[in-house]
Amino acid sequence: MMGTPITIDELRPLFLFEKLTDEQLTLLAAHGHVHEYKAGVEVCRQGDPAEYLYVLLDGEIALTKNVGGHEVELTRGARPGVYGGATQAYLGDRIEQRYQNTVRTVRRTRLFALPARKFAHIVSEWFPMGMHLLEGLFFGLSSTKQLVDQRERLTALGTITAGLTHELNNPAAAAARANAELGELLASSQQRLAKLAAHGVDCARLGDLVLTQERLAKRAAQAASRTPLQVSDAEDELGDRLEELGVADAWELAPSLVAAGFGGADITEVADLVGAEHLPAALRWLAEVLEIAQLQSEITDALTRITALLGSARQYSQMDRAPDQTVDLRELLNSTLTMLKRKIGEGVRVTTDYTADLPQVQVYAAELNQVWTNIIDNALYAMGGSGTLTVRTAREGDHALVEIGDTGPGIPEDDLPRIFTPFFTTKPVGEGTGLGLDISWRIVVDRHGGDIRVHSRPGDTRFQVLLPLTVR
Repeated sequence: MMGTPITIDELRPLFLFEKLTDEQLTLLAAHGHVHEYKAGVEVCRQGDPAEYLYVLLDGEIALTKNVGGHEVELTRGARPGVYGGATQAYLGDRIEQRYQNTVRTVRRTRLFALPARKFAHIVSEWFPMGMHLLEGLFFGLSSTKQLVDQRERLTALGTITAGLTHELNNPAAAAARANAELGELLASSQQRLAKLAAHGVDCARLGDLVLTQERLAKRAAQAASRTPLQVSDAEDELGDRLEELGVADAWELAPSLVAAGFGGADITEVADLVGAEHLPAALRWLAEVLEIAQLQSEITDALTRITALLGSARQYSQMDRAPDQTVDLRELLNSTLTMLKRKIGEGVRVTTDYTADLPQVQVYAAELNQVWTNIIDNALYAMGGSGTLTVRTAREGDHALVEIGDTGPGIPEDDLPRIFTPFFTTKPVGEGTGLGLDISWRIVVDRHGGDIRVHSRPGDTRFQVLLPLTVR
């Protein structure tokens, strides 16, 4: 790379080289060269082998980064002494030396170019203590970030697992209880039906009694729409009537019969079928069979709930699915809300506002679910167990918008520029790693070429995630 020589008088005013001796400046000048560029020229490209450290003499440069196929400008500078290029050359061969950013000229510019290997040698020779400190800082932060990143993911997984276990426990316990009662009732109902036959009720009448039970079971859905007061009055009325007929345990039978819509006219029908002397036994059989139907319904509901929870877990984790797929964002958000239901608690009201015309998007679904988890978890922490969590989707130009809002106290204005910075957290020591939003930023911006914005004031904090609708 050819260029023109530079004098130490031109290097001395640059803030990057302040306090260097004339001897040191002479060595720099001997190994570097000056290069002139027109406006809009790409000096070095992100990902190429890092060969030079570039220092601005005059003009203006911009540092950009390719994020998901989009060129994002990170910063620009016109102050002599700003630099870019092989800024990590001092680490030597311990990392792969490639340009981390693209340097581009904004207007006509002159740059001092110092070979990366010579830059690394100079730093190690002139600043040995600083070299060790920089190495320790770089590798220490890298390993710490990786370790805490993994811990953050495991902590989130543990939270989700605990929530799922709790949610599964309720329907599983209900199904187990109903199943235990069901076995006893089945055996008892069979014995009662056999006794009715043994005491002279013929098969035709028993068949009609079974049909009566099936009709009552279908009527139970209509009976379920009654108010608690109406149910209570019906139980009192039926209990009184059964006592008048000499039916023992009338008040134990009444609730099961009333739940199926059983009334006075049905008592008469059953009495006509089996005879007045067999009425108590027939009613007990009916009550047990109707209770069996109710228990079967409870088991079905419990298993449906378990299936739905497992479906949400599979949707959340994207188990057995391709990592990069086309999905409905509403399904991802709903599965995350289901997984976090226990953590959300009763004091937080959840409202969803999903636009109907939002097309499906091509994303890494499991990673996006982690983004929703991180943001919602922060929102719940901010609200302290009481408030409103709002989840909204919309279309914004050629992007899908997911907005998650809370009614907490808001983020202090001074903290807003730093919330996506690794290890920055407003939570007390031990309660936050400061990597949740950093991970979310990398997933949305680096992996998906999207963006995250935040708007916050007391009572209204909104995180907005933008995802490209175009196929990546």
